[in-house]
Amino acid sequence: MHTIVEEYTQLSTITGQMRAAADAGDWEQLVALEKRCAQQVAEIKPHDATPADETSRLQKVALIKKMLADDKAIRARTDPWMRQLERIMQSARSEQRLHQAYLSQG
Repeated sequence: MHTIVEEYTQLSTITGQMRAAADAGDWEQLVALEKRCAQQVAEIKPHDATPADETSRLQKVALIKKMLADDKAIRARTDPWMRQLERIMQSARSEQRLHQAYLSQG
């Protein structure tokens, strides 16, 4: 049985790998790691508790802060890409509506 700090350490490792994948623009790897991250969170959730001793509590807090920093860095890399994708999709929808309008005129 792993301690909660060990489980958070594993989760932190995954978020670090996610950050590296985002930095490299490796979107497939990022998606795969997101799935692993979600699995890890699901495994931790049922027995997540504040560690009894102060050292473990501080370690857990440090790991959470690191994961939040990873998340922020990942979002900084993915948000511009997502906005660009959204613009492309909106443009395609507009083009499709224009095409349909043109066909209905004829």
